[in-house]
Amino acid sequence: VARLIIGGNPFSGNSHQSDQMNRDMRDYYTTEKIKETLRECEAQGINTIQARGDAHIIRMLNEYWNEGGKIQWIAQTASELASIPNNVRQIASYGAIACYHHGSKTDSLFKEGKIDTVKDVLSVIRDTGMAVGLGTHNPEVIRYSEDNQFDVDFYMLSFYNLSARGEVYLSEDRELACKTIREVEKTFLAFKIMGAGRNDPEEAFKYAYENIKPTDAVVIGIFTKYHPNQIKDNVVLASKYDSITIGRK
Repeated sequence: VARLIIGGNPFSGNSHQSDQMNRDMRDYYTTEKIKETLRECEAQGINTIQARGDAHIIRMLNEYWNEGGKIQWIAQTASELASIPNNVRQIASYGAIACYHHGSKTDSLFKEGKIDTVKDVLSVIRDTGMAVGLGTHNPEVIRYSEDNQFDVDFYMLSFYNLSARGEVYLSEDRELACKTIREVEKTFLAFKIMGAGRNDPEEAFKYAYENIKPTDAVVIGIFTKYHPNQIKDNVVLASKYDSITIGRK
């Protein structure tokens, strides 16, 4: 897995900016446009996508692979579905290399004192043979998971703790996130390093690669409607601040 991963939120119309932007993303990212975007990602050396394990993404990826695409898939559980174990099994049946428990749902369960129920889902992921992950916006969840020996191979951690205060992006959040990433040995996929489009790209990439471990990666959503060269620009920035980002295992 290259250390720059394409994030699926824009493909699903999740901007973390506004309802208008959500609609703009949904209108722009038809199935054909998403597949075109993935082909460009592969051409630029990005070999993995992180995206939801719902019917929309599964069908799109199935078409893409049938047409010759090779990109790997790290799946997020679709927490709106009635049976998450069945969702995990479906994700595995379509060839995802890894699956993680949806971060917003993880955070809700943590607040409710029910976080231990996540272990059942992690066990199902393990049984499928996929790599096992836990998503969260809250570094405290990582500490709890480590202290209580959750069976995970990797964490999906946001630079910003949206579960604490909604769409508010504070610099101290990413400092705490990176401190946690460096102190925990397991692999992390760091997301929202751009603050959902709020941060300066160069500063964001520089900060991320200087503050995560060599075994970690960053996940970046892209919206090429207004920035046609965004994929290439992201690869250039990632390569500038980390010499092993593209083309290495």
